[in-house]
Amino acid sequence: MEERVNPKWTFRKKNVYNLMAVIFLAISTAFGYMFYTDTDVTSIPNKVNPAGPPTFSRMLYGGFGEEALVKGMDVSVIGDNIYVTDAKSKRVQVFNPDGTLRLRFGTEGNKPGEFNFPYGIAGDSKNNVYVVDLYNGCISVHDSNGKFLRYFAEKDPKEMVIDSPGGLRIVDDKLYVTEIKRGKIYVFDLTGKKLLEVGKPGIMPGELRSPNAVTADAEGNIYVTDTGNQRIQIYDKTGKFIRSINGSKDGKGTSSLVNPRGIALDSRGNILVVSNLTHFVFAFDKEGNEIYTFGGNGGATYQFSLPNGLCIDKNGSIYVTDTANQRVAIYD
Repeated sequence: MEERVNPKWTFRKKNVYNLMAVIFLAISTAFGYMFYTDTDVTSIPNKVNPAGPPTFSRMLYGGFGEEALVKGMDVSVIGDNIYVTDAKSKRVQVFNPDGTLRLRFGTEGNKPGEFNFPYGIAGDSKNNVYVVDLYNGCISVHDSNGKFLRYFAEKDPKEMVIDSPGGLRIVDDKLYVTEIKRGKIYVFDLTGKKLLEVGKPGIMPGELRSPNAVTADAEGNIYVTDTGNQRIQIYDKTGKFIRSINGSKDGKGTSSLVNPRGIALDSRGNILVVSNLTHFVFAFDKEGNEIYTFGGNGGATYQFSLPNGLCIDKNGSIYVTDTANQRVAIYD
């Protein structure tokens, strides 16, 4: 039996298809017009906010067994390699840019090339490596392969030019180092000549209690984690106090930082600081306004457990020694 098609239904279907085509054409035309001519249309935001927290990239763990990173305290990118002080193993671990272990240097002791508590670490323009030994009270200088060259600013630690060094950084051929017990910051040229002493023990603005990490900007302004006073302090190139930052208004209220440690400046001049006992990294602008935080307590990829050291390389990558998790976290 032949199926009969209702002409009315065929006419309705054609009308529906035609209407759909007209609607589609109208919508396409409208959106095309807005795309090319309407300046008020909101653009699609970038996936990464340049003013927001960085994006996790990868971890460094060291090798296995005796080659493992045990207690990473500070980190610095010197040349193309990543240098990490390992206080528990009394040595420095050196990684290639891809994160593979390149070499280790240092053994336990108080003789040249030996360490009792390697802590702060930095490099100069010749890729020489400067290592703070907190317990031996000295800074030793090594070549890029770890060969001991000399003690910095003294013939040997018994001279006590440097007594209880903590963190150090080299900026524009000047070495900045914190003196933990003396409550000071020293600035040297790279021949070992002392250029400046900043701060004194105390709790007042400009005074220091157990200063830990230090850095400087291109103008010579000095930034230090005043650990015992739970704040960051900023001085100009002559050592004159500028301001305190702790996450509160004017840096005078309750601090957001608990046991602040590593400190670094990004390319925008923002200040990044490790809050060791809250397991976060905070970012502030130079006026002390909080911009963002990242981290939190735990062993997951985006978490820390007692983080300590912090550095930012020339490409803007951020390195954090995640001490209790026995690794270094890298963010881009």
